[in-house]
Amino acid sequence: MYHRFNENKYPSTNIKNEIFLKHLNEINNSELEFISFEKFNEIIKNKIEKNYLLLTIDDGFESFYLNAWPVLKKRKIPFILFVSTREVGKNGYMTWKQIKEIESSDLATIGNHSHTHEYLIDWEEEKIKNDLEKSIEIFEKELGYSPKLFSYPFGEYSTSLKKIVINLNFEFAFGQHSGVIDPSKDFLELPRFPINEKYGELKRFKSIIQTLPFPYEKITPEDRYIRGNENPPKVKIKFFKGLIDVKNITCYSNEGNIWRKSDIKFTNKNELEILLKEKFKSERGRINCSLWAEKNRWRWLGIQYVIAEY
Repeated sequence: MYHRFNENKYPSTNIKNEIFLKHLNEINNSELEFISFEKFNEIIKNKIEKNYLLLTIDDGFESFYLNAWPVLKKRKIPFILFVSTREVGKNGYMTWKQIKEIESSDLATIGNHSHTHEYLIDWEEEKIKNDLEKSIEIFEKELGYSPKLFSYPFGEYSTSLKKIVINLNFEFAFGQHSGVIDPSKDFLELPRFPINEKYGELKRFKSIIQTLPFPYEKITPEDRYIRGNENPPKVKIKFFKGLIDVKNITCYSNEGNIWRKSDIKFTNKNELEILLKEKFKSERGRINCSLWAEKNRWRWLGIQYVIAEY
């Protein structure tokens, strides 16, 4: 997942042009196949026999149109562009004319990124619903249809927000918790690796594109919005029986606002409990678990909680 391209004032959401080109070249050298949403839709519902790469762009910044779109068009690389409808045409954002130009190509799939791109997770349900319905209305007016793909603003979702997304007939929804998509994942909680200046360094990028999925049956608490005395959450991961030998799993979290190795225990052979000692003290609580796999590759599982009070 990318946002801005060569907007160096915003390192947390930007990637420099020369680094983006190195990323694309690295993917080509790895022989990974870029896939369109249509192919993604086909393979995610069936057995996946190898790794693919789905490129997604959030927000619809003008810098994508100026700096990345010409490269993707020339190289015929497919992608999903998630658009927040309120921002279209504002300073620094693409216009509907530019979005329609991209949408008319065989490479682009347009996705919904809400109307306002505010912290929807903090809003009352009716207000969230109104925001998303407004975006749907604008998409139908401008493009003639409403996309069935959704990207949660800031990657934040809760049980109630997810329910609204389902009720509005979105088929897939993407977050910003890191990990590899496989058929075991909830289609309304799909992980992505966010890439920016800090986390786009080539060595890390090479590792990311070799990462394997970490299938699991269930993570609790299921609600990723943590309130009051729910912090720290009692996190458990239930794995499928016999699918992967998970005894050597390692987990880290930012509990206490410091990244540290987490204490873990298996409550039974297939269920892992992550023993958080301190509360999450920032807006987002993160847990990353990894497992060394075959051929010098890692399995990776990321969890993100939004902390209502911190």
